[in-house]
Amino acid sequence: MKKTIALLAMALMVLSIVPGILATSVGTGIGIDIETEDFAPRVWMCDNRVVMDDNGQYGRVSNPGQNLTERINNYAFEGEQISWSVLVMDKNKIDQNIDVYGTVGDVQGEGNDIEVNCIRQSSQPSEIPGSCNARIQEEYVQWNPDTMAMFTCTLTVETPDSMYGEYWLTVEAMDGDGLMGTMAENEYWYLNPVIALSIDGDLTFDEVRPGTDAYSSTLLVGNDADDGSGVMLDMFISGTDFYDSSSSGARCPTTNQLELDNGLTGKAFTGFRYYVTNGAYNSAQDLVVSGGDFPGVRRKDAEGYLNIVNTMESFSSKFYDDAEILQVQKVATSPYYAANILAPGAEMALTFKLSLPEPCNGDFDTGSIYFWGEAI
Repeated sequence: MKKTIALLAMALMVLSIVPGILATSVGTGIGIDIETEDFAPRVWMCDNRVVMDDNGQYGRVSNPGQNLTERINNYAFEGEQISWSVLVMDKNKIDQNIDVYGTVGDVQGEGNDIEVNCIRQSSQPSEIPGSCNARIQEEYVQWNPDTMAMFTCTLTVETPDSMYGEYWLTVEAMDGDGLMGTMAENEYWYLNPVIALSIDGDLTFDEVRPGTDAYSSTLLVGNDADDGSGVMLDMFISGTDFYDSSSSGARCPTTNQLELDNGLTGKAFTGFRYYVTNGAYNSAQDLVVSGGDFPGVRRKDAEGYLNIVNTMESFSSKFYDDAEILQVQKVATSPYYAANILAPGAEMALTFKLSLPEPCNGDFDTGSIYFWGEAI
């Protein structure tokens, strides 16, 4: 009996040194402050950058809506278009929160006037085109449709009332927080430059004996476009027949009309012809290329004087290959003649020859010779 009591006493002693347990776990918390970066949009230009002709006059190379492959200087006219394909990235989000637009202004970079909203392309790529060269510093960016999209931006040149002079053009993007990004490739354009021709000299023939040749003083015909515009002009010449404005009983040789180009009469040409020099080239070297669209196709005489096509008073696509002032130095893979193109401020020198028919009577003072310059 005593043994049993001793064992119970020991058990009670053991239990008395075990602490009381009120729960199975215990913990505490700490606050977290997470600030997401406000990521400014990034804009990269890709390879589809084109300049397109307007929907008006047909040109020598580019027709309405086609690429202006002949435009080698930075000038553009009303209705012509510059179009860019761009990749835009915003790590915050790329949904309708983003605005992408083309801008025109006086300074390079962001903040210029918004002229056109860009269009999100209906078909998005599965990877970034290599031509975009999309990098953030040294890191190449990988395609992510949740943060990236391709856009097309097409800027149409407006009238000179709102777009005249030299401007910076680029593509910008702005997100919902007002953060902005700009395409690195800013462009500098002269929009709607004034194009004009200058004529220095007079075309007068006094006391010309029928059946003889008479020569004029030399005229200078120049490109008088706006300074700094870079407008290159392809040059043409045409004219009309001539008449006596007085009632003088004129006849030359069979009627009261002095034809601009009578063609070959006997062994000599009659009518008006011209000799031109421009730099190292002159009309004696002319290739005499003619499409044959006019009566009296292009030709030159033994002195190197060229005939003038009779086209009345309007410019026509038929001028090409018939009415260039100088068909010399054909540009490789191009329909243009280098010696026939004038830069701003440049001039051609022309001397005219009148081969008066015999018989001829009257003072022919009504009619014109026209000079034309087409911006290329």
